[in-house]
Amino acid sequence: MSGNAWHWHGPIMYYGCMTKNPFLNALAAGAYIVLIVLVMSTIIEGTEGPDTILIPMTMLSLFVLSAAVMGYIFLAQPIMLYLEGHKKEAADFFLKTVGMFACMTVAFLLALVVVGSQM
Repeated sequence: MSGNAWHWHGPIMYYGCMTKNPFLNALAAGAYIVLIVLVMSTIIEGTEGPDTILIPMTMLSLFVLSAAVMGYIFLAQPIMLYLEGHKKEAADFFLKTVGMFACMTVAFLLALVVVGSQM
């Protein structure tokens, strides 16, 4: 399997594309949200039709997919660190990721307030 992105580090197999930077993980989460909103806005804007069972099925599927993606972004690296015995580093990594994402959420809220006040 040479040439692929998987490699072994002790008893754990890592994927080479995983970032070890909590700030990049938080940015990836924000970028995922922006992408989903843009795609959904584009799809919804061009459709007019009767409500069907497909709408709640699609929304629930998107929610589950988003939970899985966010779980991976927020938890994959901290869990690997924890399993390697680096408990403090795992907690720090997770808290930095959540802290950076919280800052991005506050920035989104502030932008919403500013845009809302101009309308």
